[in-house]
Amino acid sequence: MNIFITGISGMIGFHAAKQLTKEGHTVTGVDNFNDYYEVSLKRAREKILLEEFKIQVVDADIQTANYDKLLHNVDAVLHLAAYANPRHSLEYPQLYIDTNITGTQRLIEACEKANISDVIYASSSCVMHGQDLPWNEHDKPGHQNNPYGWSKRVNECQFVYSKIPKTTGLRFFTVYGPYGRPDMALFLFTKGIIDGTPITLFNYGNMIRDFTYVDDIVQGISLVINESKSKQSFHEIYNIGYGDKVDLMDFVHHIEKNVGKTGVYNLLPSHPADVPATWSDISKLQALGYNPTTPISLGVEKFVEWYRSYYNV
Repeated sequence: MNIFITGISGMIGFHAAKQLTKEGHTVTGVDNFNDYYEVSLKRAREKILLEEFKIQVVDADIQTANYDKLLHNVDAVLHLAAYANPRHSLEYPQLYIDTNITGTQRLIEACEKANISDVIYASSSCVMHGQDLPWNEHDKPGHQNNPYGWSKRVNECQFVYSKIPKTTGLRFFTVYGPYGRPDMALFLFTKGIIDGTPITLFNYGNMIRDFTYVDDIVQGISLVINESKSKQSFHEIYNIGYGDKVDLMDFVHHIEKNVGKTGVYNLLPSHPADVPATWSDISKLQALGYNPTTPISLGVEKFVEWYRSYYNV
């Protein structure tokens, strides 16, 4: 298949592009290389994609991209481009409206025009805020508590009511791993512990997260892409998580163990964009063969090893 990835130089896009190429797909993609976090990390991913996998990355924004050219001969689109981070979205909601909602609508219209029949897109566990644990795909979403969360819920509605025959929304749960986003907990905690600077723990560290290693996320993406080949028309939603509850402090202790240092904690009340706990019901995706294999003990070890090598610390 010819697969086009938006946000290809982001964390998940980068890992997905590599794996899909290994599976024999032809992959191209677009990224706008915005400066929300260090652009050099995005360019490092881009360099690997080009030099090791011969994947071309177009520098363009999903709101203004030349889709007539980019979607030529494309069989499926993996739409990952978005502004992420629920906390950041409380401060800059317009960015999330422009990119996540307006940009997605622009892509939808381009896919309809190009007769793209299959789009897999990133949603988020955030859309299930307020549900009873474990979160599943079947309960009706409530009111999300941050602009990022409701922008992702809007995306689900946009695709369901589009003219694209096959759409699949993927509700990701706290993705982490090598070449991860610097605004994510694992990255921030690892940097702080190595540097000896305080790491901020909201709700005084009393949180639970379903941490999901990026290779498991990519496994789920690949399964969904392959599953859609045999179907004519559908609009599906899948959780992609590890399927386990992890105390935030256990996560921190795994980082400390691998770094070889104890962190200094800056304990704060809960953040208004946070939820106390996330936990995925992954039974729907497991029915397709999904089998996450990376517990946090192994995933954190792999990340810290990458971090030390990449930053030479």
